[in-house]
Amino acid sequence: QVQLVESGGGLVQAGGSLRLSCAASGLTFSQYTMGWFRQAPGKEREFVAALSWSGGRTFYADSVKGRFTVSRDNAKNTVYLQMDSLKPEDTAVYSCAKARFGTVVAAPIGTDEYDTWGQGTQVTVSS
Repeated sequence: QVQLVESGGGLVQAGGSLRLSCAASGLTFSQYTMGWFRQAPGKEREFVAALSWSGGRTFYADSVKGRFTVSRDNAKNTVYLQMDSLKPEDTAVYSCAKARFGTVVAAPIGTDEYDTWGQGTQVTVSS
């Protein structure tokens, strides 16, 4: 069974950094596009970033562009989200997800484009 497990969340002051990891198992990891989403209390899940299966294409929400970086290590079956210059509004539960495909043309920002989700890791940014 496909399983995604996030780690690396925590409490950080505004302006600080965190690196999230998502370890995948039960799939041919390198063949799938991977994405990161976040959900704050009372809000719907929103797209954060994604990376194509080859690592050749990256996509970012406007709210995080220039501050967050998504990457992957296929040998370790792991995708990362480096978060710099964190803001209080970045506070949310961050989840990684596996897309239904490997090749992407446009940014895969819809939740329905993904079929497997991790449990999420909490990121809290204090002012």
